Amino acid sequence: MSTSKIALVTGGSRGLGKNMALSLAKKGLDVILTYHSKSAEADGVVAEIHALGQKAVALQLDAANTTGFDDFFDRVAAALRETFGAEYFNFLINNAGTGLHAAFADTTEAQFDEVMNIHLKGPFFLTQKALPLLADGGRIVNVSSGLARFALPGSSAYAAMKGAVEVLTRYQAKELGARGIAANVVAPGAIETDFGGGAVRDNAQLNAFVASQTALGRTGQPDDIGGVVAFLCSEEARWVNAQRLEASGGMFL
Repeated sequence: MSTSKIALVTGGSRGLGKNMALSLAKKGLDVILTYHSKSAEADGVVAEIHALGQKAVALQLDAANTTGFDDFFDRVAAALRETFGAEYFNFLINNAGTGLHAAFADTTEAQFDEVMNIHLKGPFFLTQKALPLLADGGRIVNVSSGLARFALPGSSAYAAMKGAVEVLTRYQAKELGARGIAANVVAPGAIETDFGGGAVRDNAQLNAFVASQTALGRTGQPDDIGGVVAFLCSEEARWVNAQRLEASGGMFL
């Protein structure tokens, strides 16, 4: 039987999710990570986790398509038995996501539905379906955004979903507390990844603007976020529940 606790990270093949998966592995956790289409990237992360001395497996998941969730958790259950020698996993990190930049006046219903499915409906029902395999005393970490606190034009639909996730997290904490399951939110600020077409990383003007509006004087890096998630999955964070932990370096204070 596995002695390590196990984390399930959606969207763990790249960007912040990859950093979260590696940060958890560095803390001695085994990892199940999901990818949408790029299996080679996911296999690379699995190899990095193996190099850290932990077990890992990558599973395909469309986090926006609820009709695939039953099959996904059948595969999770099989992976738990076959790879980890376990019946349950301990930590669910709802990280998978895409960006949308569109003015409120121009946002289409199709765009709205797309961000709703991946950022709100998906995490809602994925977490619901995960409950039979999530160990008592486990943790849920949802991912929001600084954009749920401050408003930057062009993010109305995306930020509205993240605001909803923050409310949902408090309800999860309240309703799952009897099982000893805590639920928290990590809200990154602007981070240099390929998210949203890599705008923060690649647009020098945007990068300088973000740095100028951040108390610590720079944009965020993936390494600034993964450790925060790993902390929330640690014993030291056992009494942190229903909280929003923004990791933005102090944006727009």
